[in-house]
Amino acid sequence: MYPGSALGEFLRSRRARLRPEEVGLNPGVKHRRVSGLRREELAPLAGVSVGYYTRLEQGQSPNVSDEVLDSIARVLRLDDDELAHLHRLARVVRARERVRPERLRPGIKLIVDSFTEAPAMAVGRRGDILAWNRLAHALLAPHWEFDGEERPNFVRIDFLELDFARGLYGDWEQKARDDIAYLEGSLSRFPGDEGLTALVEELLTLSPEFRAMWTEHPVANCASISRDYRHPDVGVMTLTAELLRTPDDEGQGVTVFQAEPGSPSHERLRRLAERVAAAVH
Repeated sequence: MYPGSALGEFLRSRRARLRPEEVGLNPGVKHRRVSGLRREELAPLAGVSVGYYTRLEQGQSPNVSDEVLDSIARVLRLDDDELAHLHRLARVVRARERVRPERLRPGIKLIVDSFTEAPAMAVGRRGDILAWNRLAHALLAPHWEFDGEERPNFVRIDFLELDFARGLYGDWEQKARDDIAYLEGSLSRFPGDEGLTALVEELLTLSPEFRAMWTEHPVANCASISRDYRHPDVGVMTLTAELLRTPDDEGQGVTVFQAEPGSPSHERLRRLAERVAAAVH
């Protein structure tokens, strides 16, 4: 399922969203069997043969040059994040080495614990919450054990605990697409992670919402995202999540949630921190 077909799936999804007239072509017949651009329409615009482009979508062109990829991206009107994703997917064809098991470094745990007035958590490449402070726990999943043996996974929560997730996020659909973009990015960087592939297959089986959104293959940087969170005790807070990647690039990162200083959200976050501190003591 993935990552073998990842490059083809991504290219087909981007061809499907473009109409011939958008790239200066005559749409021709009224009823087209293929939505968007056909391969034989895209290939000449990108300066490659139809046969070569077809092999590329099939994952049979491991030595595709950056220039060809850039040309295809130009025709498909990919943005910067999508272009970077395309290059990573093309390199996946060359090597699919196994990755090491994911282990939380003690230093990352110390960084998370150092935040006392802002929710913070360490996130793995599969979306596992490897560590979190009590404020992040209170904000994102208070129904989970704070220090339980099972690691919560934010993608599973968002798609398989729908009642909770839809209540938490002001725009659940956007959060869900951001989750898929996070997995897309991880899969392109760690194609040998069998657990990551298993997670995608699990969600494709169990979640109709995931299955429908996955076909769109959303791509985003996910480094800095603002969204509204609804908390039953303090109300709605607009928070910005900043994802700080670890320098060894094993897919782990620290996410810190912050509110605009002086804003109502900042005051509500402060009240939540007070409630959490009182509950601990």
